[in-house]
Amino acid sequence: MDKLRARIRDIPDFPKPGILFRDITPLVKDPAALRFAIHQLIHPFVGEDITAVAGMEARGFIFGALAAWELGVGFVPLRKPGRLPYDVQAVDYDLEYGLARLEVHLDALGVGDRVLMVDDLLATGGTARASCSLVESLGAEVAACAFVVELDALEGRQALNGRRVHSLLHY
Repeated sequence: MDKLRARIRDIPDFPKPGILFRDITPLVKDPAALRFAIHQLIHPFVGEDITAVAGMEARGFIFGALAAWELGVGFVPLRKPGRLPYDVQAVDYDLEYGLARLEVHLDALGVGDRVLMVDDLLATGGTARASCSLVESLGAEVAACAFVVELDALEGRQALNGRRVHSLLHY
């Protein structure tokens, strides 16, 4: 994991003073590091009955789509409001800096689907919890949640109510 950690850039005071931002863009720029990250992200789930991967906008799309491709399943984007052209199901949730909403197409998932939730970062867990709720509102089951980075001090794992969580790097 040191190879991945070396590709995460720390940006102090972004997006506001006092925040240390973990920038994954050097990781996704490096093909070997990106491939390694995806393989490590999906490793615990290979051979399980995963029928889809869902990724949260926007960086979850990068890792989620590649994870879905490697697992041989479809990818379901969980989008910000107004970006999906078909009928949607939505969930509103609180963030540390305000309110947010995610949407998914009504026909994206259903009963019998077992979904791996993927995002780049688990911080407070608000987005991940809302994403799980959104997927479950369609009748699907959340098999597990996988993250490239987990900020342990923010206790986002607690917000996921005992769900199976796999994170590559812990800060």
